[in-house]
Amino acid sequence: MKSFLSKSLLACALLFGSISAYAQNAAGPVSNKLSQVRVQGNKFVTADGKTIIFRGLDTSDPEKLQRDGHWNKEYFEQMKIWGANIVRFPVHPTAWRKLGEAEYVKLMDQGVQWATDLGMYVIIDWHSIGNLRTQMYQSPNYETTQKETFEFWRSMAKHYKDNTTVALFEIFNEPTVQGGQLGTCSWSQWKELNEEIIGIIRANGAKAVPLVAGFNWAYDLTPVANDPIKAEGIAYVSHPYPQKREKPWEPKWMEDWGFVAKKYPVILTEIGFSGENERGKHVPVISDESYGEAITKFADANGISYTVWVFDPQWAPMLFTDWNYTPTRQGKYFKAALQKAAKK
Repeated sequence: MKSFLSKSLLACALLFGSISAYAQNAAGPVSNKLSQVRVQGNKFVTADGKTIIFRGLDTSDPEKLQRDGHWNKEYFEQMKIWGANIVRFPVHPTAWRKLGEAEYVKLMDQGVQWATDLGMYVIIDWHSIGNLRTQMYQSPNYETTQKETFEFWRSMAKHYKDNTTVALFEIFNEPTVQGGQLGTCSWSQWKELNEEIIGIIRANGAKAVPLVAGFNWAYDLTPVANDPIKAEGIAYVSHPYPQKREKPWEPKWMEDWGFVAKKYPVILTEIGFSGENERGKHVPVISDESYGEAITKFADANGISYTVWVFDPQWAPMLFTDWNYTPTRQGKYFKAALQKAAKK
């Protein structure tokens, strides 16, 4: 009788464990390893109120890396070696549809787990470029709709609501009307769309910090001065590539987006440069170490976080040239900068 009861209890325990594991998987992987990130004033802070400044790397699209055979733990280990404390996943709408939600989320879950194991946070980025109001985009791989965008964030919010590794949700990669070629969109219209999405994210239980980008391919945050997003606990994004302004960059950076960091957290989710002879998929951004020095010093002086584009040997501006992770010119600069920051 005792043996029967023991076996019955064991069977129940195994069944309960299986149900619990299934329930956990259905809701998304639960991470308790990394502290929950939130906004406090103009800073990102951990659960105990300690300020955290992000210094990290942008992956290429997880679907692309899977096709290349490099969406694996070694890839994440290399990002950790380079000094990253956060990694950004750019999810292209076309890749999302190509794989389908279930398969794509499996890829992200793998990446989130590898990041967790290595003590790195994650940004999920809806990687479209164009005008979400008119639903016109820079090229076909960025095509999406308002409904698809809303649904994507509803799914992400539900799936990762209990995962503390997924710290930031970048609502829309690079808003632009492209000089009117993609129609019109005022700041108030863009603001309304972002507030709608933030509401959806929060209503579905997510604690990740929403990130809002401005116009001019996510460069210009000047409207925030007089008309900020009506939502608490958010942060702002800029992509200040070197071609956006002429030297000296710093005064214009402060005028165009740096001032926002005095009141709200700011993260530069794409920075980078290409050497003269470096090419790759996407238009290269020609500059040199003077840009790297300027942007990292500016970020350090103003408590601004950043991630560097892109940890891939084909997309540009690339950080390495081959799958031995041999750094490019910008790769050498930013690898040293990230490793220096990681030691602080």
